[in-house]
Amino acid sequence: MKKISYFVLLAFVAAMPANANYSDRRFVAEVSRGLDIVGAESNAHVVPDAAPGELGYDVYQSVDVVDSSDVRMFIPTDMYVRAGAGLNLGFATDKAKMAGKKYESAGSYTTQIGLGWNLSSYVRGEIDAQMSTFTFSDLHDFQANYQTLGAMLYFDFARRYVQTGDVTRMRHFVPFMGLGAGAGYYEFEGASGSDGFVIAAPRAALGFNIMFTDLIGVDIAYQYQMMIGNGFGWGVRHGGVDNISNVIASFRVNF
Repeated sequence: MKKISYFVLLAFVAAMPANANYSDRRFVAEVSRGLDIVGAESNAHVVPDAAPGELGYDVYQSVDVVDSSDVRMFIPTDMYVRAGAGLNLGFATDKAKMAGKKYESAGSYTTQIGLGWNLSSYVRGEIDAQMSTFTFSDLHDFQANYQTLGAMLYFDFARRYVQTGDVTRMRHFVPFMGLGAGAGYYEFEGASGSDGFVIAAPRAALGFNIMFTDLIGVDIAYQYQMMIGNGFGWGVRHGGVDNISNVIASFRVNF
């Protein structure tokens, strides 16, 4: 009986290397099969069956994902510059006064340049300079100019950057509103012009932004300014309040 037990034990030990060799071969086969599948995916864009065996299933199983051409990585920026021009809305702007008559703004325009900071996902801060030239109907030899420096807070109505897992997507269309103030100087060319210091408060804007690329886009906005502290025209008293409205289109470049 004791001889039989020794014989069984000896046979078991002799079989162990064979089992080990078999397991090694199986491991190598499964890994090789998995590598073949990965190569086929990258070359032919075909999702084949998973590699056989538990190892292949766990390590090399492939799932069909969104086409890589539709997935882009956007890196949020901290600052931007903006520059553009716009037209004055005569019907929404107070009329200039001269010799007891009123004259509507016509063909007037504004230029603007600004520097902004992205403070959060929804809030931006910006300082800007605006220069406007006013001409008036039936007053062909008269015009006015003003220059202001201002500060605005802009509130985006949609989050600019949306993160899904490890991928950050950027919205290309974002509406916004802004609120702030400015200060500057009016100059009405000609005798008895109401030149002087003015404050634009409040200054408000409502518009939308369209991004063409990761960094370059355009803003289109309606801007309202309530001008305080100066007349609007010729031969009028200093002081009072006048309302000015513009539509401005500007290029925005993020960096």
